[in-house]
Order: sequence, then C-alpha cells, then structure tokens
Amino acid sequence: MKTAIVTGASGNMGQAVVKKFIDEGYFVVGTVIPNDHIAIDFPADKFEKVIVDLMDEDDSQKFVGNVIAKYGSIDAAVLTVGGFAMGGIADTKIADIDKQYKLNFETAYNTARPVFVQMLKQNSGRIFIIGSRPGLNPIYSKGMVAYGLAKTLIFRLAELMNDEAKGKNVVTSVVVPSTIDTAANRNAMPNAKFEDWVKPEEIADAIYWHCTKEAAILREPVIKVYGNA
Repeated sequence: MKTAIVTGASGNMGQAVVKKFIDEGYFVVGTVIPNDHIAIDFPADKFEKVIVDLMDEDDSQKFVGNVIAKYGSIDAAVLTVGGFAMGGIADTKIADIDKQYKLNFETAYNTARPVFVQMLKQNSGRIFIIGSRPGLNPIYSKGMVAYGLAKTLIFRLAELMNDEAKGKNVVTSVVVPSTIDTAANRNAMPNAKFEDWVKPEEIADAIYWHCTKEAAILREPVIKVYGNA
C-alpha cells in the first residue's frame, strides 16, 4: 500500500485530499496542529492523525522520520497548511511579513525538505505545495502584500527542488487555487457566484491525477485550479 502525507488534514482542502487518496488505495498520515478540535473521521486502518507543530523544524523532521520508519516510504506529500492576511504596503510591517512567512513558507519547507530527501533516496515521489495567485503574479498581491511575498517563495522552492531532482522520479508541484468553495468563504462573500469557485474535492482530484502513471511524464508543473473564477 502506498503512503501519503497530508499536512493540515483537518482543513477543508486537507480532508478532501485525505479522502481522495484513501479512496485510491493509499494509507494517509495527516497532521493537525496542537489543540485542534476539528473532527476527522476516517478508517483507522487507512488513516493516522499526528499532532505536529510544523513551524518547529525539529518536530517536523521527527514526524517525517517516524513516517518513514513506520511505513517504509513516502509516495506523496500534500502540504496544505498556510495562512492569509490583508494589508497594503502602508499597513504591512516586517512583523506581518514574518508571520506570513512562518505560516506559508516555514510550515511547507519544514516538511518538504525531509520528505524530498527521502524521495530522492527511494527515487520516486510527488510533493504538492499550495501556492496562490498573489504568489504567482504580483498583480494579484495588491492589498495582501505579506501574503503575496510569502507565497512567492513557494514557487522558488519548487523550482529549486525540481532542479535538484533532475534525473530522479521526484516531482514537486505548486497547486494554485482560485477562491475555494467553503462555508467560510460563502459567509465572507455572500453575493459571489459560488458556482464559479473551485471545490476542495475538485482540487483533490487534480492533485491525485498528478500522482498517476498518466501524469508521469510531467515535470515542474504549476497546477492552476481556477474553476471559472
């Protein structure tokens, strides 16, 4: 049985990804933050929940090491943890940038690095990190400077990892969603056209497809899941 890691397993996207990979025959190890009380209801023989502080490099490294020791390999890693903040230049202090950097980059890097090293050793694996439109193109960063700057690093990290992995069957992808159709977003934007948004389950489907043999020839993908937004 193949093994996948999903960080942020209790979130809307996280739960959709966990379900998709379980449905496709994977055993999934999902991380949650300390004191996370959101219920996660998946079969115990197909899912393990682990409490990890992803901002702590040592805790993250220990987590990945334990997964390798217990399950032997990591076939896929989907890193959904992140955060968001509004604010233009005038409103954005270095502390705001630092907070977004920690939420969006450190949480990804602390997991991606040891996973990447393991995948290079086993000569196979797929890593997916959640990017954003503001990180992909600064034109979308207006009014969300700290967030956009932090997410920009996700794309650079994927490029560096793919360069190091040349000749190996290891690929790092950046998933770029538009507005995700969640209850929180509907409440925040009640007048929006919800049908144009992308559903978490659709994102999970797209991510999983990039783990299939049909997608094996792809390298360095940026997966834009925009729906009609």
